[in-house]
Amino acid sequence: MGIIDRYLLRQFLKTFAICFLSLMGLYVILDCTTHIDDFLRCGEKSGGVLNLIVRLYGYRTLGFFDRTSNILTLVSLMFTVAWIQRHNEMTALMAAGISRIRVIKPLIFASVAICLLAAASRETVIPRFREELTRKTEDLLGDQGQKLKSVYDAQTMVLLGGQKTYADRKRIENPTFLMPETLWQYGKQVRGENAFYLPPAEGKHKHPGGYLFEGVKEPKNLDTRPSLFANGKIVLITPRDMPDWLKSNQCFLASDLTFEQLAGNVEFSSVYQLIAGLHNRSVEYGADVRRGIHSRFVQPFLDIVLLFLALPLVMRRESRKVFLAIGICIGITTVFMLTVIGFQWLGDNSILNPALAAWAPLMIFVPSAVGLGQAMWE
Repeated sequence: MGIIDRYLLRQFLKTFAICFLSLMGLYVILDCTTHIDDFLRCGEKSGGVLNLIVRLYGYRTLGFFDRTSNILTLVSLMFTVAWIQRHNEMTALMAAGISRIRVIKPLIFASVAICLLAAASRETVIPRFREELTRKTEDLLGDQGQKLKSVYDAQTMVLLGGQKTYADRKRIENPTFLMPETLWQYGKQVRGENAFYLPPAEGKHKHPGGYLFEGVKEPKNLDTRPSLFANGKIVLITPRDMPDWLKSNQCFLASDLTFEQLAGNVEFSSVYQLIAGLHNRSVEYGADVRRGIHSRFVQPFLDIVLLFLALPLVMRRESRKVFLAIGICIGITTVFMLTVIGFQWLGDNSILNPALAAWAPLMIFVPSAVGLGQAMWE
């Protein structure tokens, strides 16, 4: 790597770091001042306000990088190219017999590397902290109730509902699960004071994944009744069949629908987790999730195409004005993003096939990027 390459990379990375830290700092300041009461309340329970703030925004930095890396990469690339043009450095290098594409080659490699880094983070790092990233600032500890929208378990046909969910203990307040007609032996619903999600367990108290009811109000006298089965699989476990695990006012309703799926927290899931959900017969994902799976594969390519759309326009201009270059960047990005969002909306509402809606922007912009880049590569 030559001196010029190191110089350009240093300028590019410095611009990217300044933009990212500035935007992230502004976001942290605005969010902290807006929710200062929530931080003070939760800080008393979690060992200090400062520790809580550092932990919260440490997690959110990952999500912020995921959402802004493509735009900031483009801005940094445009700024660096415009900077060397403005100070006649590009002219001097070309006079020495170095082509334009050779000059900016390290910038292109660095930009593509950031796009790939964002994709890797999206699939490997962010899903590990999905719970922290989906938690609202008003519910930092997960002890504030969130409204629950009823969801069908497509395998058992049980409608899972309740008043509120609490993320800290995976708890449903006042759960009311409506049973299918084939399981009306004891009544049409299972209702209690609380229900806690438990993953599948082996050993002495072996059971499938599902929800442990406490303070059962309906059906009555479950401790004297046998468990219920549907299609050879257990659905409702009663205290009579597992007296050493369940108390007289408890019962367990089996379901492959996890607490995160019930609460709708799939935004920061990996592609592997989303595809696994498609194979889960208890979950019925809509067109938005199916389109989202395809979009995960397309996103790195879209980020790279956006770079090659804007770069030729800046390099072909005779003007050396930095702000004009950034203005071109903003205009191209706006058109690009509106097109992508438009196709996403069409796919999410089943107007277009979800797969086509995800891949269509790539089909539209790749020919344009190739056409614009011809002069730059010559």
